[in-house]
Amino acid sequence: MLSIWDIYSVNYFKYINFLLFLIVTTACSLTKGLEKGQYLVYDIEVKGVKNADGEAVRNLIAQKPNTRVPLINFSPGIFLHDLGMVTYDSIKLAERKNEFEEERDFLEATLQENPSQSKLRRRYIKINSRISNLERKLEYGNWFMRTGSPRVIYDSIKAFETEKQINYYLVNNGFFDAEVTSSVRKEKQKAHITYQVDENDEYIIDSVFTRSDDPHIYQLLQNSNKNTFIVPDRRYVQSNISRERQRVEDLLKENGYYTFSKSYIEYNVYKDTLEKHVKVEQLIRKPVYDEQHRVYRVDSVTFRISSPSEIIPDKQIESNFDDKKFILYRERYAERIINSRIFINEGDVYNRRDVLETQRQLANLDVFRFVNISFDTLGNKIHTRIFTSPSQKYQVINQLGASVTEQLPGPFFSHSLRNRNLFGGLEIFELNFRAGLEGVASATAEGGVYRSRELNTSASFIFPQFLFPFNTWALNQFGRYNPRTRVLFGYNYVNRPEYVREALNTIFAYNWATRDLRQQFTMNLLDANFIRSNLNPDFDDRLRELQNQGNNLINSFLSSYVSSVSGQAIINFNEYGLFGKRNASLLRVFGESGGTTYNFLSPEFFDNRSLAYFQFVKVQLDWRRYIPINNQSTFAYRANLGLARPYGISNGVLPYEKYFFAGGSTSNRAWQPRRLGPGSFTPQLREDGTFDYRFEQPGEIVFETMFEYRRKLFGYFDGAFFIDAGNIWTFLPDPTRDGAQFRATEFYKEIAVGTGVGLRMDFDFLVLRLDMGVKAVDPAQPEGERFVLDKISLNRPLGESGQAVFNIGIGYPF
Repeated sequence: MLSIWDIYSVNYFKYINFLLFLIVTTACSLTKGLEKGQYLVYDIEVKGVKNADGEAVRNLIAQKPNTRVPLINFSPGIFLHDLGMVTYDSIKLAERKNEFEEERDFLEATLQENPSQSKLRRRYIKINSRISNLERKLEYGNWFMRTGSPRVIYDSIKAFETEKQINYYLVNNGFFDAEVTSSVRKEKQKAHITYQVDENDEYIIDSVFTRSDDPHIYQLLQNSNKNTFIVPDRRYVQSNISRERQRVEDLLKENGYYTFSKSYIEYNVYKDTLEKHVKVEQLIRKPVYDEQHRVYRVDSVTFRISSPSEIIPDKQIESNFDDKKFILYRERYAERIINSRIFINEGDVYNRRDVLETQRQLANLDVFRFVNISFDTLGNKIHTRIFTSPSQKYQVINQLGASVTEQLPGPFFSHSLRNRNLFGGLEIFELNFRAGLEGVASATAEGGVYRSRELNTSASFIFPQFLFPFNTWALNQFGRYNPRTRVLFGYNYVNRPEYVREALNTIFAYNWATRDLRQQFTMNLLDANFIRSNLNPDFDDRLRELQNQGNNLINSFLSSYVSSVSGQAIINFNEYGLFGKRNASLLRVFGESGGTTYNFLSPEFFDNRSLAYFQFVKVQLDWRRYIPINNQSTFAYRANLGLARPYGISNGVLPYEKYFFAGGSTSNRAWQPRRLGPGSFTPQLREDGTFDYRFEQPGEIVFETMFEYRRKLFGYFDGAFFIDAGNIWTFLPDPTRDGAQFRATEFYKEIAVGTGVGLRMDFDFLVLRLDMGVKAVDPAQPEGERFVLDKISLNRPLGESGQAVFNIGIGYPF
């Protein structure tokens, strides 16, 4: 008799075999269903591109082949699109749409006669939503059709249009004599297209000269020549002309020319067809109704906060502060704080950069719903009007979701309350609460994953200034850096199989950022934590056993007081994180000193105390870089180095939260979370001969690198190939973990290497990630046997038991 598991397995493999059959069928029928005279665009080749940007040229091709998997000639996009076509019936969809539209018209008429019928109104809203959904399906198809892609059928008109676009691009990039032709080879209903590019000679900029009747404008341009985008002895590029036109407009608007615009800038390009040179003339034309362009000065500044609602009367309370006029609907906003975010002052020459900075910094206060700045001119004087309206005073956000740890999803609920302008000084009060379950491996029970219950709550006061010891002058000086002071009081509760841990914490921190937001800084002047632990008897016995062997990890789980001072700098080069078309990188530098003030206390102070105290120093460098290869693929890498060293009264032990860990979805993905290392330490063996990874492995030194190639597949799906390498170590020998100590002559042999592939669903607002990591070099193995990638074969595609690890995550790993 078959068991339930046997029946499940039979059905499971039946569905897999059916899916494989569909894939093979699709792979063999890319041209299936094409009409006579139709040809599938199978491949495209661009020849002759030598000096131009080949990738930019290929991006101009109107028709590109469907993405195919090499070797098996399988197109996932076509497969999904065909799968959607099986159940797609546009006639039925149109009929349903018509039925819903008739019902909507009836509901509209009924509601016009009696608008108080709430049930009909809800039905009306629901019907409109269904009609919108049907319209989207009729236009773009069902989900499978939208996610996949239809077959790309060769179109000669689009091929001719591509020729013109490539030629237009080449001419605009200095190849004035370029020629582009195309040819197509058709066989077995497949079209092989070749675009032949003859660049011919490129034209070089010989010289650039400026003409202007205004000596002041001419001098400004001459002084800023080092920033020009039109550089002699370089190839002519039309886009640089546009960039230079914008730069000149910005330059003049930053030097008082309020009414100046790009329309006054004219460029003339003189081409020498014999020498293949061009001369570029930049002409600044005069205004139509004046002899010269005027330089404007700020005459007055008025700041107004209007009533957020017609229900609340606008009292229009007026006051003056620092030569600015403030009109407030209620006398509950600190003028000196607002003034520190306004960089437009009476008597100053108009500067558009100051205007944009004012708008940005006022918005950064997160108190105003919008910030509008307008100007009135009289002669060469400007009256500035800043108009705002308060944001909603109370904001409540509730979230219900799931986080992923130990490859298992755990539900969580979070609640946040925000109260703006709490004390009338544009302060913000935040109350946050989060409760959730997470999957963790027990360190006391054999095998299995258990639920960890967590609860976090905190209350924060955010002040839009450095509280002390800075005066009003300093307040205005720091206003451009969005200064903030955060005072936080929090409570954390963790209930794991091994222990119950509670913590009360207090943080006093300064935050600020540079004007371009490329550099962000945090200084925690106080980070104090009172921690109480209640250990499971089995876990307590385990820690005491380790202590008897010389490992004092038990001190990390004692009730304790942990205090530190820390600082962090994040330097963002070229907007890392937006994953645009440009190279971008990010550097995070973190430093922390724990228990520093204990150096001023006598040793007797710590005698017979019920709490454990710690002294330590911790530093970390995290470098990330993102390099687009083309529009479809990118290369990204990360390097992370950290050191944490206990000293003094710590007795060689760090607070558990201050240790480094390796392994997991944002570390080496071939190891389970926090289970890699340290060094060449070999975990205990299970009965089946595999390593016992129940125990988390803390370390004091971490070094890890991650390399990832990402490529757009089709629809929402992206693929990735990655290599992760790194490990953690301790500074001193650990009697219970042989091989854990960092040794300069041996550490390179203890670098763990994992590799694998990943699949991501990128919805712009959310990225779902599935990575499969496979151990390639395992330092826990004996020397000479650490390369384990060769254990993968056709019979064992995932290697030995535990060699492959699946990671589910949200967002990119770095």
